Parts: sequence; structure tokens; C-alpha cells
Amino acid sequence: MAIISKKQIFLILLLPGGVLLTGLFYHMPETVEKLYSNGFYRLFASALSRIIGLVPISIAELLVQIILLAFVYSAVKYLVNLLRKSSPGTSLARTAVMLLVVVSVGYFTFLLMWGINYYRLPFADLAGLDTTEICGEELELLCIELIGQANEMQAAQDDAQLLGITYKKEVLDQAWKGYAMAGSVYSELGGRYGRPKPVMLSRVMSILGISGIYFPFTGEANVNMEVPIPLFPAAVCHEMAHQRGFAREDEANYIAYLSCLQHPDPNFKYSGTLLALINSMNALSGYDYDKYQKLKQEYSEGVTRDLAAIREFWQQFQGPVLRVSAQVNNVYLKFNNQQEGINSYGRMVDLLLAERRASRLVTSQ
Repeated sequence: MAIISKKQIFLILLLPGGVLLTGLFYHMPETVEKLYSNGFYRLFASALSRIIGLVPISIAELLVQIILLAFVYSAVKYLVNLLRKSSPGTSLARTAVMLLVVVSVGYFTFLLMWGINYYRLPFADLAGLDTTEICGEELELLCIELIGQANEMQAAQDDAQLLGITYKKEVLDQAWKGYAMAGSVYSELGGRYGRPKPVMLSRVMSILGISGIYFPFTGEANVNMEVPIPLFPAAVCHEMAHQRGFAREDEANYIAYLSCLQHPDPNFKYSGTLLALINSMNALSGYDYDKYQKLKQEYSEGVTRDLAAIREFWQQFQGPVLRVSAQVNNVYLKFNNQQEGINSYGRMVDLLLAERRASRLVTSQ
């Protein structure tokens, strides 16, 4: 009996076929934007997420657990059979073929259901923002403005220490309001999608350093319920940006910021501003550390407390597991046309600076 069938060969060829398609899509962002991101994907993802959204729990989380259990079962079964058979080489080859088929079909399906969005037009182009020739002085002024806004918002918002899991569930229910408003400005952010889902095994996500994950096979925006409250609304809106077809991490962060600022809840506004402040100050730290240290002294007591709580939460998970998780994420992002890897999250600042520049231009006219 042949180790590999014609059908398996065809399915395996989907992997190089998908890689060739991404090379083609890379040179056709306008076509991808029109036919896929604002065409097929938008209709498909909206319908899928709304149907799956009728189920209150994360289907994605259940599927992942089932897949992991099936993998462990198959691995144990394979080892047992390997010890019993007289031709282990043949059994190993067939197993390798099956794994290659699964990877090939999975990758091609991922592309069709979401991955092509990595090759759409940049959000800066859609929003008419100029991200070129940004100088360090602009970055410093942006940080000064964000510090002032964060200080003011933090003083006016509800005390984060008094909010709990009930509030986080309200965030999941109400996050769509910010996108409804943002969609009136940028049509690409509009549309109806399923409610973000809480992850039951959020501690696992925390250990892996993950605030949330969009699962394209179910259209669900899955959120780590352990994320500290000050950043929780922004984390939810980040995954909702992915749900709307914005795959690049820097853009998802910026869109989360936009939708939070458009939200009627002041806690959303503060969360989005805090996300922008963290990214901008991190950028300033790399550009001019002395100015970064000086501006940190301008944080209000409340903002300082919130940032410390966020930092302490993630520091408790530092270790080899988190480093491996970060490296895996880095490889994934680079494979999907984000050459800066995990550093691409920081490019949100370019969009913030371009927005500030555009608003100053309008004001001066």
C-alpha cells in the first residue's frame, strides 16, 4: 500500500500554493482591500461571528482543548502502535504525511478565512494619515499631551480598585458602542459582529503573555479575563479590530485606541488613552531616555498606580514559558508580513503622531 495518496498530495500542495498566493497578494493591496477585506471577508466574518456569538462561551477555546487532547491521544496511540509493529519506518512516514496534510489544509483555510487581511491597504492610507518623516520633537509633544489627558481622565473615572469581574463582563457587552461611533467616521470599522468572548482558562493566557486572541475559524474575539482593569477595555477593542479584518498589530492597537475614545463610557476613554501613553512613552524611552524619565514624573498618582499594577501583573509571569511564547508569536508575525515581529506593536505610535499632525493641520487652517 502506498504511503501517500493522490488526494493527500493535492492537499499538501495547498501549503506552497498558499505561500505563492501571499506573494501575489503582497503586490496587490488595493485589490485585496476591495475584493477580500471589504468584500468576501466582511460578509463572511460578520455572519460567522454573529452565528457563533449566539453561544455565550468561547467555541474557539473548546476547539483548542479538544485538538490538544486529540493530539495527546494520537501521540500515545502512535507510540504504542510503533512498539508493536515490525516496520516502524512506514508508520512514521504515514504519520508525517498526515501531519503535513493537517498543517497544509489548516494554513490554507486560515488564509481564506482571515490571513489575507495581512496584505490589505494600511490603515494610514484608509484614514488619510501621513506617517512619513516624523521627528523626535513630535514624539515628545505627543507624550506630554497624552500624560495630561490620562491624568485628567484617571481623576474623573471610577476607581479601578472598586471594579471587578462584573465590570469586565459589562465591557464585553458594551464594547460595540465605541465601534458604532468609530464606524461613522471610518466605514471599514463599522458592521455587526459577534460579542467578544471571555476565556475560561485565562490563567493559561496570562502565563503565555497573551491579552487576547482572534480565532478566525469561529470569528470570535477571545479575551483574557485577567488583564488588569485599566487596560481591559483596550484589550477587548484590540481583538475586535482583528475581528473587523485589521490583522496588523500596530493597526489593531491604534483602532482600539480610536474606538475607546469614541465610547460613551469614560473608563473606555481612559483605557484607550493609557494604551496610547504606554506605547508612546516606550518609544520615547528608546529615543531619548532622559526626556522619558523626566516626563514620567508628570504622571498623576492614579496613573502611576495603574501603570504599576499593570507592570506587576505581567512581571509575575516572566520566565522561560513566556519567552518561548513571545518567540513563537514573533515568528508568526514575521511569517505573516510583519517583518518587525513583536516590535510591530510599537508602530502604533506612528499612527498616533500622524493623527496629531493631521489635527494640528486642520486647526491651523
